Amino acid sequence: MTEKFMLRQATGLALAANAVRPLPGMPASVPVMFAGWLTAELAPHLLAATVADSAVTVIRHGVRDRSTKVGLAAAGLSAVGLGAVIAAGVGAAVEVEGALAAALGADYRVGLPAWTLEPAVQWQRIGYPFRPKRPDVVRLRNVAYAEGGKRFRLDLFHRKDIPTNAPILLNIHGGGWVTSNKDHQALPLMFEMAARGWVCASMNYPLAPKAKWPEQLVAAKRAIAWLRENAGTYGAAPEFVAITGGSSGGHVATMTALTANDPSLQPGFESADTTVSACVPHYAPMDIAGETDIRNVRLRVKSRIMPMVFGRDPDGYRAASPYARAHVDAPPFFVVHGTNDSLIPVAEARAFVDKLRSVSRNPVAYAELRGGQHAFDVFPSIRSAHVVAGVARFLEWARADAGYAGSTTEQLRPANFA
Repeated sequence: MTEKFMLRQATGLALAANAVRPLPGMPASVPVMFAGWLTAELAPHLLAATVADSAVTVIRHGVRDRSTKVGLAAAGLSAVGLGAVIAAGVGAAVEVEGALAAALGADYRVGLPAWTLEPAVQWQRIGYPFRPKRPDVVRLRNVAYAEGGKRFRLDLFHRKDIPTNAPILLNIHGGGWVTSNKDHQALPLMFEMAARGWVCASMNYPLAPKAKWPEQLVAAKRAIAWLRENAGTYGAAPEFVAITGGSSGGHVATMTALTANDPSLQPGFESADTTVSACVPHYAPMDIAGETDIRNVRLRVKSRIMPMVFGRDPDGYRAASPYARAHVDAPPFFVVHGTNDSLIPVAEARAFVDKLRSVSRNPVAYAELRGGQHAFDVFPSIRSAHVVAGVARFLEWARADAGYAGSTTEQLRPANFA
C-alpha cells in the first residue's frame, strides 16, 4: 500500500513541477499543456488531496518504511510547488488590474457599475469547477444563425428576467480551427456577463480541413449580423457588440475586429454592420505568417495544420494574420496571455500588442499572467475568476466609452449568486 502512496505522490510531484515550469518543445506541447493546465487551475483541490492522502497514509501505516518516507518527501515538494502555483493564480488580480489601469487610466473604474468592484473569487464556484451553471441565467442552445447545420449554431445566455437594450458579447471557441465546439469554453465569462445583464452568445463555426479560411471568419461575421438583426428578441440592442475567444477562437475574434465591414469577407451580406466595439482575445495565435521570427511561431507556420486551415499561399497567410492586419481604427483591445503557455508563445502576444499599440488610436490593454497555461479560463479557478472580473471591467469601460448606456445589472434586480 505504501508503494502505491509513493507512486501517487511521485506523480503529483511531476505534475506540480510541470505546472511551475512546463517542459519546452513542440512535440510534447499538447500533453504538457493539458497536464499543466489542469494542475495549475485545480491546484487548491490537488493540494488538499495531497495533504489528505499523506495524512491517511501516516495514520494507517506510520513512517517506518522507506516508501512512505519517499512518498512524504515527494508530497512535501509537491505541496511547495502547488502553493507557488496557487500564489501565481492569486497574483492575477494585480496583473489584470495593472494592465487595465495602465491602458485605460488609473481612474478608469470611475462610473463603472458597482458590481465590478465586488470580490472576484467565489469559493463555492471554484470548489465545484465543473458545474458552471447559474440559476439566474437562461441558456438557449443550438439557435441557428445561418443555414448549414450544427456548425452554424450558437448558444444564447441571458438573465431569466430578460433585460432590455442589453449590450452583446460574442464568444468564439478554440480548438486549432479543426476541432471542438461552443459547449464548454468560456462558460465562466458567459454566465457572469449574462447574470450582470448582458446578452451573451457562444458560436460554432465550420472547421478545417473541410472548411478553408476565411470561412471561419465569414461565419463569425454572419453571427454578428444575425445578433444585430435579432437583438430585440432576446433583450439586446444592436448598438454595442463585443467579441472574445480563446486560442484559435481568439484569432478569429481578433480578425473579426480588425476586418469590420470588409465586403470581400461578407458574401451575400455585404451591407450588414459587422463592427465590434471591443475585442478580448485570450492566448491567441496572432502571427500566422511568421513575421515576428519567433522560433515556435516559425515551427507552427511549417506544421501540417497551417496548410490544412489556410492553404499554401504565403499572401493568404498574411491576409489571415492579426499581426499583419493591425491598423489605426482597431477597436479597444484587452489581450490576455499566460507566461507558461505551451501552445502559443507569450512572446507572440507581446509582439502583437506592441504592433497594435504602435498604430491604433484606441487603447490596447495587455495582461500577462505569471504561470498561466493555455486554456486557463475554461472553468472557474482562482486565476480565471480574476480574469473574468477584469474582462467585465474592461467591457463595462468600453460600453461607457462608446457612449452606450443600455441596461445592465445597475438597472435590474440584484444577481442571484447561489
